Amino acid sequence: MKVMVTGGAGFIGNHLVTRLVDMGYDVVVLDTLLRGNKLDKDVLEKVELVQGDVRDWDVVSRAAKGCDYLYHYAAVLGVDIVADNPVETMEVETAGLANVARAAMLHGAKKVVYASTSGVYGKRAIEQAVDEEFEVSPNSSYSIAKRYNEIYLKSLCQEKQLESISIRYFNVYGPKQDQRMVMAKFFRQALEGKPITVFGTGKQTRDFTYIDDVVDATIRVAESVRGCQVFNLSHGQETTIHRLGVLIRDMCRSTSEVTLIDAPKGRYDFEVERRIGDSSKLRSFIGDFSVRTLEEGMRTTMEYYLDHWGLQIGSAPEKRS
Repeated sequence: MKVMVTGGAGFIGNHLVTRLVDMGYDVVVLDTLLRGNKLDKDVLEKVELVQGDVRDWDVVSRAAKGCDYLYHYAAVLGVDIVADNPVETMEVETAGLANVARAAMLHGAKKVVYASTSGVYGKRAIEQAVDEEFEVSPNSSYSIAKRYNEIYLKSLCQEKQLESISIRYFNVYGPKQDQRMVMAKFFRQALEGKPITVFGTGKQTRDFTYIDDVVDATIRVAESVRGCQVFNLSHGQETTIHRLGVLIRDMCRSTSEVTLIDAPKGRYDFEVERRIGDSSKLRSFIGDFSVRTLEEGMRTTMEYYLDHWGLQIGSAPEKRS
């Protein structure tokens, strides 16, 4: 079995690629490498790496040739980067998926697996755990483009019989995630004894989902579900950002203070007061899947950062900032 993973050198992508290689798949990785390469050296030696942009049809077509599954994870990521580059964000999403879908049909791929986002629920998703029947209300360039692509894939399935799975990921975290994301940022601040900076009131909640659980469920749903479907993939537990900061400080035995600061104006479209997902539909298709506790996932993540950054628990200055 041969697969292509766009964005395969990124956070979710590299974990997915590593697992697919371990399972015996032949893997083609298509990535610009503009944000670096998170793939381990031993994995790189086992994949075909194509450096290129998903907006380039020729590059996508060549990389996808002979592949049975196309996993599309290439995207512009990070709230600050997306806020500053809304046009590029939408072009990478829409033109990129159009190329991937066209390549799938041209080369006879069995399925497109698309990384969508819980952001499609927008600011309205504040009263309950949201399932796929909840009315979406995307309001940022990133989430609007993701929702457009979900509809595009559904239309292709109806008109061209292209099978696809769109997965709405909820706040994925774990080893190798960079400091554009909240958990990695908090770990760095805590381990260095710096203030753990929380935007706004800190009462906003997120549904943090561990990367290994995400990869397990993603591969299972890709291999078993037919037709065109959209799924939530979430932990199903909400945590306030302030509590996250406290948990990380305590886990690191840090002297850091959890400090509330004003959010930059550019982040307004991305700020949501409450976010928790319901993955019942996914379980109805693939059965139960592993869901690590937040503390288990955070500890594994911390151990990675300690090694990666060359830091130690409790090594920050004794005096709090």
